[in-house]
Amino acid sequence: MSVLESLILGIIQGLTEFLPVSSSGHLELVKAIFGNDYGQNQSLLITLNLHAATALSTIFVFRKDIWLIFSDVFRFRKGESLDFSLKILISMMPAVLIGLFFENFISSLFDGKVLLVGVMLTITAILLYLADQINENNSSIGFKNAFLIGLIQAVAIIPGVSRSGATIALAVILKINRDKATRFSFIMVIPLIFGSMAKSLLEGNLLAESPNIITLIIGFLSAFITGIFACKWMISLVKKSQLKYFSFYCMIVGLISIVYSL
Repeated sequence: MSVLESLILGIIQGLTEFLPVSSSGHLELVKAIFGNDYGQNQSLLITLNLHAATALSTIFVFRKDIWLIFSDVFRFRKGESLDFSLKILISMMPAVLIGLFFENFISSLFDGKVLLVGVMLTITAILLYLADQINENNSSIGFKNAFLIGLIQAVAIIPGVSRSGATIALAVILKINRDKATRFSFIMVIPLIFGSMAKSLLEGNLLAESPNIITLIIGFLSAFITGIFACKWMISLVKKSQLKYFSFYCMIVGLISIVYSL
């Protein structure tokens, strides 16, 4: 993989991880455009490297919230932060179970299936449009809703389904406050990303091929910087109920992908 490809993939990851247009779907489309000539281990390494960058972007943007959560949890201080942590754990359960028991099937989805990406992008478009039609959303995130949001996060493992878009859209449809929905959606994925990285490192799959350190660094930095920008932008967009514009985008790209694959 060239430095230019790494830079482009990093920018796309940084933008699409937070904007509701599916980072995994766009990365698969870009890989297909570039020829999709990465080996399976190299492709996994690239993906985890970029996701680590955007996870750190999330930590940077929500550093005050995360610090408050950790300080309360380690002190066993009962309150909103402890409840929030428990809800995060509950939301992780569906994705963890699917990742453990359907690992091979999930891996098979990331091999240039442009048609699948196109179909899933159209579904994402519909979900985003429906969410923007909700006017009243003053509810808090309960434990049941946390689990439901976790379920749709697990579905978003499929490339083409926007994780941020799906989780935020469902939360809004469940009448959860938009600001709380966005905050929960972005923070809930951090443990999963680092957990996935740890699992891959322990299995040794990423060491099968010698990585190009320069390209990894370029991809990481571009994803991290653009991720900070996109995260803050997405928070503003959700508050202003402007998800429908991304709905139109996902529908257009999804239909183009479907036609391209036929």
